[in-house]
Amino acid sequence: MKKILFFLLFISSFAFAQMPNISKVWLNNSKPYTGTIGDEKTAMKVMIEISEQNRKNDQEYFLSGYSVVENTHSKFEGKLKITKYKNGKKRSTVFGEYEFAEEPKGKHSGILKGKFIYTFMWNSKKQQIEKQYIEFIGDWASYDGTLNYKTNWKN
Repeated sequence: MKKILFFLLFISSFAFAQMPNISKVWLNNSKPYTGTIGDEKTAMKVMIEISEQNRKNDQEYFLSGYSVVENTHSKFEGKLKITKYKNGKKRSTVFGEYEFAEEPKGKHSGILKGKFIYTFMWNSKKQQIEKQYIEFIGDWASYDGTLNYKTNWKN
């Protein structure tokens, strides 16, 4: 009986464990993410200005900001969702998906959608994250469906 009770308590601790609020991570220390879009690898910058953890689902974050490609500046908002977490002795990794909708302003407005990988090292002496790396890999598709480009941007 004691074994069953211990097992149930052990399982319930995982079921009700809450994800820590890491919304500041996505802000990238107020620096833009840099990368490319399209086959010609056109330069792209993405700046996330607001990041908030979803109170109903602690695995989701609401983000807003803007992207800059050549002379096109587009505001966006959307969400990022954590799908998997791997805790390592030296390095930990968070996997997830994102979808950001740009303001509809003509042919060069659309949806950024894809997956992300966030890796970091935890310094137990200082109790802080070090050597963090975030990469977003996905696609941008125009609202009218005529344009679709691969994207890749990182901190």
